[in-house]
Amino acid sequence: MPKTIVITGASDGIGAAAARKLHADGHRVIVVGRSLQKTNAVADEIGAERFVADFAVLDDVRRLAMELDSLCPQIDVLANNAGGSFPEQTKTVDGHDLTFQVNHLAPFLLTKLLLEKLLASKATVIQTSSVGARALGKIEMDDLEHDKDWSALRAYGTTKLENILFTAELDHRYRARGLASAAFHPGVVASNFAADMGGVSRLVYRNPLSRFLLTSSEKGASQLVWLAEGTPGTDFQSGTYYEKHKPAKRLNPQALDGELATWLWERSEAMLG
Repeated sequence: MPKTIVITGASDGIGAAAARKLHADGHRVIVVGRSLQKTNAVADEIGAERFVADFAVLDDVRRLAMELDSLCPQIDVLANNAGGSFPEQTKTVDGHDLTFQVNHLAPFLLTKLLLEKLLASKATVIQTSSVGARALGKIEMDDLEHDKDWSALRAYGTTKLENILFTAELDHRYRARGLASAAFHPGVVASNFAADMGGVSRLVYRNPLSRFLLTSSEKGASQLVWLAEGTPGTDFQSGTYYEKHKPAKRLNPQALDGELATWLWERSEAMLG
């Protein structure tokens, strides 16, 4: 049965690849991106509705939620795919670390603002996480945005860990009301992700030779497509983080901490007022 599927970060990379595949499979896809030009290009290519929003600005997220709520009688899938890794410790106009806001706080806000519609639709909420959560992520309860020990890799890994905790807490709070959630690692994808990074990230993502060894956007998007089209409880288990279409065997110990997941949810709510 065709679904209404909202994909953020759909103007490039795995988001765009997933949008193309899901549209080809007969679903109504709504493309959300930061770049007007790139978002229009993908949406025009597949004949999809589109919205432009910058997750570095929380008022953009609030506007996006209002627009989606007005446009869509129901939303069957919300794919929180937008994200990035940034080379410098930067504060947004909202006063948060850029990596933290774009990767965690903005998708948390979007999901919360659309929550009643998602519950009414018995939707699936998908988070694009990363294996980086395991090795690089560490949540410091007294320094959530790593102001004291910031590095690009630490900030990125921690937000990807937060994606997994958000997935688990969504399931804990709302599975009984029909909402499903899942997170996944797409692989190390040959895309424009981390295009501005230096050091090891630039070597991996921008080196012409190493890019031949990376996963294609289409392959990276396959898990997003699988989760979006799947049935929770049959095709995948709600509240679970996936790698290669299977529940991850190894996790950051903090990803299994239910009390931490609840604390993160409540702390995020408090940040947003």
